[in-house]
Amino acid sequence: MHTRTLGQGLEVSALGLGCMGMSEGYGPNPGGRKDMIGVLRGAVERAVTLFDTAEVYGPYLNEELLGEALEPVRDQVVIATKFGWDIQGGQGIGVNSRPEQIRRVAEASLRRLRTERIDLFYQHRVDPAVPIEDVAGTVAELAAEGKVAHFGLSEAGAGTIRRAHAVHPVTALQSEYSLWTRGIESEILPTLDELGIGLVPFSPLGRGFLTGAVGTTTEFAPDDIRTTIPRFTAENRAANEALVDLVRRVAETQGATPAQVALAWLLGRRPSLVPIPGTRRLERLDENIGATRLELSAADTEALDGAATRLGVAGARYDDAMQKMTRL
Repeated sequence: MHTRTLGQGLEVSALGLGCMGMSEGYGPNPGGRKDMIGVLRGAVERAVTLFDTAEVYGPYLNEELLGEALEPVRDQVVIATKFGWDIQGGQGIGVNSRPEQIRRVAEASLRRLRTERIDLFYQHRVDPAVPIEDVAGTVAELAAEGKVAHFGLSEAGAGTIRRAHAVHPVTALQSEYSLWTRGIESEILPTLDELGIGLVPFSPLGRGFLTGAVGTTTEFAPDDIRTTIPRFTAENRAANEALVDLVRRVAETQGATPAQVALAWLLGRRPSLVPIPGTRRLERLDENIGATRLELSAADTEALDGAATRLGVAGARYDDAMQKMTRL
């Protein structure tokens, strides 16, 4: 596994691990806590160094899981977590990035993660009620106290990124980015390049769709997040199959899997980009890591780019409520 450098010189593995699905989001987890600890430690053995979590995952359960699993190897990994939700009754009911809330979350996350420092502390969603300058200033204070090493934003717009970066350097932006989610390319990616900020794409495999494992007949568990996402209706899945078919064809010519092709396409976009595909299984982790050794030809890359542009995507990537919380 080679490494890549995000903003502010933060060096991590070329592929990170998104950990949310170990605790929530994609239906019942067939593996228990012991199995997930095995996956996390197996990732470290495979030279994965970036692990992504958040207080709202669970809530709190995912941070506790990472704390237990990674404590013995803490000096080998970079742990990213997030603040910014108002969590009541076991679920996030809105946003809250008031300075006193950021401090409360930081202290609680440090305890759950069993660490003295959060390596990368993201604002999970922009809070319109709190100036981003106040948010960045609070994280800067936590950094001065040695409790936070790096500051990140998630799903933020270009203007917000610039304002935050002017107060305290932003190391990374975490936003959805993949072959079928490319809305950040026109304005946000040039902003990141200009300011020297890294990109950490979540859902780089289209929440499983780009792997070819999700079809029109796939049935989701009631608590699977995809039941709330318009592009995962059966009708929209059928309309989006054409893009997956092309990914499959490229994979066949490369002797690779569709997941590896989708990740290789993403890794080729820029050197300061580190995807964080999630998985609960070591065999899938090994498959994903294989993408870091796959080099797509210029013709394959052009074909994928052209198809994604030509075909487009049927269905929004979020419901209306979540969509309103992005690009602020």
